Amino acid sequence: MRTLVPFDTPAQQAPRIITARLIRTVDDALPEARAMLIDAGRILAIGTVEECRDAASARRLDAEEIDLDDAVVVPGFIDPHSHPLMYGQMMTWVDCGPEKAGSIPEIVALLKAAAADLPADRPVRGYGYEQRNLAEKRHPTRFELDEVATDREVYLMNASGHGGVVNSYTLEINGVDRDTPNPDGGEFFRDADGELTGELSDAACNILTGVHGVKIGHHGPNFHLADEPAEHLRQLDAATRRFLAGGVTALGDCQVTRREFDMYLRLAEKDGLPLRVSMYLLSHLLDEALDMGLVGQFGNAYLSFAGIKLYADGTLGGWTAYFPDGYVGDPCRTGQLYHEPAEYTALIRKAHAAGLQTATHAQSPTAIEMVVSAIEQALADRPDDDARHRIEHCGLPTPEQITRMAAAGIRPVNQTQHYYNWGEGVEEAIGTPGERFNPLGEFAAAGVPITLSSDAPVAEPIPLEAIQTAVTRVTRRGHKLGPDSLRISAEAALRAHTYEGAVSLGRERDLGSLAVGKCADFAVLSDDPVTVPGDEIAAIRVLQTWVGGERRYEGS
Repeated sequence: MRTLVPFDTPAQQAPRIITARLIRTVDDALPEARAMLIDAGRILAIGTVEECRDAASARRLDAEEIDLDDAVVVPGFIDPHSHPLMYGQMMTWVDCGPEKAGSIPEIVALLKAAAADLPADRPVRGYGYEQRNLAEKRHPTRFELDEVATDREVYLMNASGHGGVVNSYTLEINGVDRDTPNPDGGEFFRDADGELTGELSDAACNILTGVHGVKIGHHGPNFHLADEPAEHLRQLDAATRRFLAGGVTALGDCQVTRREFDMYLRLAEKDGLPLRVSMYLLSHLLDEALDMGLVGQFGNAYLSFAGIKLYADGTLGGWTAYFPDGYVGDPCRTGQLYHEPAEYTALIRKAHAAGLQTATHAQSPTAIEMVVSAIEQALADRPDDDARHRIEHCGLPTPEQITRMAAAGIRPVNQTQHYYNWGEGVEEAIGTPGERFNPLGEFAAAGVPITLSSDAPVAEPIPLEAIQTAVTRVTRRGHKLGPDSLRISAEAALRAHTYEGAVSLGRERDLGSLAVGKCADFAVLSDDPVTVPGDEIAAIRVLQTWVGGERRYEGS
């Protein structure tokens, strides 16, 4: 029988006064401060140095003073939509993203080099390419991946995470040929002559993850490839360290099955969970959750259950988001819905009736309409002014849908790094409407709260990069996406990646801002993200990350 250590017990053993050039609290009552008194993982006082010293004296605390000199302190960043285990797994694969490869031959060279260092029976796995960012403006083919290996599996995952390309060997050992029908909710792509190209998406990835992967019939995808538990633990540990390096102190895992839950518990047993995790169970587990009586948030300061994750459609990057009139780049491709509207509405109503928050992946206007309408019906059944149902990504809502989202209290959770990395591709895929991708300024104008996140591994967990992109809407290639009315201020973007992230997780009483009584979770930065020029925000360095009053990361 497992004996779970009390890993939410405060690690901080001695009181401290933290001083800095500036503490941006993201708290309306006291927006700026110079010092904090922290003890047992909580903030006891905040304000001037003298006020914090007086507070320590009044409590008879012998507080150590830590002067951070010219640094700027902000609340720990909240990343409410991420996939830590998948991110950790990707860290063991070959990075073929835009900073590593700009063409298909460069990708092949990276994979070849990795293959040379691997045992002969090990698969070669890469990730991170976005076809429209490559010089060839297309996916690699299986024949190009055959240059890497013809006697073992080669898999190159697309940046969207919803598919990619495999070599001929992978297709052959799985019995996939030109006559193999497409699975429900997925595709083995073919050229004009009907020959397999090696590209696959969504449920076709069963050949990699196994038929028991969470696919269309189970409400949505789970692309984790199974490894031994010890390896998954190493992957999760590596991932959490990378989040801390970005200044992230709390996250939402939006793809939790038994595997992820088990890994978090195992890591917690070993006292190895260094940041706070809120879990969203995939919706195929909804009935089991209700049978167990999970009808609300529960957990402790480090590991908690938050709600249910659903999928409405696919991804813009992989052209599986649902556009019934087709994509500009390929009018024959429409993407897909994971549910018929009536089936999806029934799931939302069931979760809402039990008091559970839902978080639904939806990108296209049609998919977003299905989500908004379902939530409106659920709220009509059981009114709740604070249900906080979420739409993940929420790429292209119509202005009318945004108005309804405001009225229903629906919270979009956006990832500005998506358009930083491949915003041009959205325009190429769906035309001029793609300029509105993640219309943060429109959300702000309508009174819809803005929440930022990374969706790691789709993007690196670098909140300062996400904040810069929200402020500038300039992509990695220097292209400005849409008009200035879609931008938001640096102050609003900082709030979106701190306090509003905590609200979206239902944890704002403890997290998201620096105020008396809240957790002593904060990031120490080399400069002030609110006052530096917008295009310099991402260059700010994370010097330290503190969780519960203890330093969990220190930069070199």
